[in-house]
Order: sequence, then C-alpha cells, then structure tokens
Amino acid sequence: MLNSTWSIRRLTPSPSLSPFFSLPTTNTPKLRPNQTPFRFMASTTQLQQQQQQSTSEFLTQRPYHPPTWASKLNPIPSHAFSLGHFPTPIHKWNLPNLPKDTEVWLKRDDLSGMQLSGNKVRKLEFLLADAVAQGADCIITIGGIQSNHCRATAVAAKYLNLDCFLILRTSKMLVEKDPGLTGNLLVERLVGAHIDLVSKEEYSRIGSLTLTNLLKEKLIKEGRKPYVIPVGGSNSLGTWGYIEAIREIENQVQKGTIKTSFDDIVVACGSGGTVAGLSIASCLSELKTKVTAYCVCDDPEYFYDYVQGLLDGLEAGVDSHDIVKIENAKGVGYAMSTAEELKFVKEVAESTAVILDPVYSGKAAYGMMKDMAENPRKWEGRKILFIHTGGLLGLYDKNEEIGSLVGGWRRMELDESIPRKDGTGKMF
Repeated sequence: MLNSTWSIRRLTPSPSLSPFFSLPTTNTPKLRPNQTPFRFMASTTQLQQQQQQSTSEFLTQRPYHPPTWASKLNPIPSHAFSLGHFPTPIHKWNLPNLPKDTEVWLKRDDLSGMQLSGNKVRKLEFLLADAVAQGADCIITIGGIQSNHCRATAVAAKYLNLDCFLILRTSKMLVEKDPGLTGNLLVERLVGAHIDLVSKEEYSRIGSLTLTNLLKEKLIKEGRKPYVIPVGGSNSLGTWGYIEAIREIENQVQKGTIKTSFDDIVVACGSGGTVAGLSIASCLSELKTKVTAYCVCDDPEYFYDYVQGLLDGLEAGVDSHDIVKIENAKGVGYAMSTAEELKFVKEVAESTAVILDPVYSGKAAYGMMKDMAENPRKWEGRKILFIHTGGLLGLYDKNEEIGSLVGGWRRMELDESIPRKDGTGKMF
C-alpha cells in the first residue's frame, strides 16, 4: 500500500483557450493506406524530392515496412506517424586535438525539428501511432524536471490533438513551488501540458511505473482513455525509432554524398531505447559498425540489463554485451555538470559552432574526447559517427553555471560628435 499522505502536486494549464483558437480533442490524422515513407539520400534531385514528400507527409500516419534485415524481429509495428524532418544531416565535425588520422562526423538528430526535436521524435513516431490505434485521448509520460522527452511528447501529442499529462521529478525543496518557465518547461506549459510534480525521493521510493499507473487509474475514473509512454520512450516499440535511423544512415552512406564508412557510432545513453535500436540495427544491417554508448545516469551494468530486456522484447536473440560497449559518463550525477564539462561544451561551441546539451550529448562527447586523450592509439585512424541527440533547451537551466565561461560583450565607445545617419528602418 502507498503512504496515504503522498500526493502529486499538479499544475494545470489554462482551463480555456482563446475564443479565436480552439482544438478538437478527438479528431486525429487519418491513415493514408497507400502512403509509404522513403528515407534516403541518393542524389541532389532525390533529396529534394524526399524533402518535398517529407513536408507533405508531416503529421500523417503511414503503414510501416521494416528494413529487410530487420524483418525477423517481432513484433513489427504496423504504422507510424511522420513527426520529424528526416533524414537529418551528417557532416564532418572538426573537433580539435583528435588522434592521428581520426575523423569525427556528426549525425544531427538535434535538427529533427524545432520545438519537437532530438532523438525522442523517432521513438514517438511509433509510440503515438500505437496510442491512436488503441483509441487513446491523452498521453501520460514521466521524466526529470528538464526532460527533453517530456517536452517532445507534449508537443507531439498536441499536434495529434491528444492531451498530455507529465509527471516531472524535481528536488524536495522545490516540489511545492511553481517550477517556472525555463527551458523545456516553457514549451510544455505553452502547449498546455498538465504537469504533476514529485520529489526525487518520492520518485525513487515509488518508481516510475507505479507513478504513471496511479495517474492512469485516476484518469480512467474520470472517463479518459490514457496511453502511458515510459521514461524516455524507451520500450521495445520505441526502439524501432533507431532501427529506422540505422536504415537512414545506411542509405546516406551507401547512396548519398558522404562517401565514407564508419568504424564507430558514439551516442549518449539516458534511458536505453536509442542505444538498443542503434546496436541491434547496426548488427543486423550491412553497417556492422561498433556502437559505444556513454551512460549519463545509473551505470553500465544497469543499461546492459535494460537494453537486454528491450532486445528480448523484439526476440532479437542476441546478448547486449556483444553488440554495444557502454561506458560511464555520469560524472557527479544525472543532469549535474562539473565546471570542466561545461567548459568543454562552451569550447566545442566556440570552435565548431555545434552546441551540445549539458545532460546527454555534452557528457558523451566529453567522455569520448577524454578517452581519446588518454588512449589515442585506440582511436587512431578511425572514422566515428557521433549522434547528436538534441536537448538544446536544457542549456537554459545552466545559465547561471555557464555564465562565467562566456564573454564577448562590451560597451561600444561612441563620441558625441559623430554625425547621425539613418539606415533602413529607425527601429524606434
């Protein structure tokens, strides 16, 4: 039995929308049975055609056909929504101080959308198709106070006219207070997500499954039809998002303009679904690329076990230890950054114009570069594809910590005798 004194602190969106704007709550995009996705880059003309098709298919539901090399996995999803802008680009990442003849390339899944961006979009394409198929009228999911997954879910759900209920984990000191409008929270609250706050201690004691089930039971009693998405969208169904991503990478490499093959795929690991999809798909496809994941919470053995469960749920018949190498990059704790890690994020942005989030890709890239510095021969001559999983909004939660690392401003010196001359637009 749960402690009867426990309760979820709820923040509800505005009860009514502007009279000039209203959304239906039950209509969902209709299935187009003859619509088949094509996600590859074979030439400039084909890329332009695909981008036009991707735009026209946005928010539509399509039948899903797996890659031939994944056809023995089970179960195979029947449908998916088009939620992201794919394929995401791959380009060379000119990081300084790489080992001899080492190349790092970047897969820009941070560019899969704007407010709906990052690696979670790929999972949500399958998860929300299942939710609609089951007749859901609302979505429940759970995560940290700055969860990228929760923000992406809130946006995607609203796109499909589904209400979204988020359970967000925060500190004991803040659980009774308004969580504010920083980063992901701003987007979630703008799109009208219902937010329930729990403390880290309550989350640890009760667990994410029980918390989401409690909310699910409550909503069912209120006459709703909720669909629960687990932490990070990481279940066996969500894993198909990154199985599909490997097909995308494979086509970009084999038929596109990259003209290179990769020895390694490197990615952050926070809930396990992205890693499970990348590793099993790389193993089954022609890529046969070594996957290294840097976990930003828990520990490697936890994720080997969790990924194994996802693989077993697909009847993959492989051992997680054989298809992925998981390294620890948690540092001082999940979503907690050292001064050295934040300095690294700033230096990468300054030298390459690639902005890493401090929770996931920032820690993974930091772990990779640290290992390269300590073990250069291990990486010499290798071609690495780093998956940027997004999370830019998480940086806004670190503005005070990172403020001392950035400069680049000064008061412009102006002499009062300088004559006035207007340009285009007075701007006042």
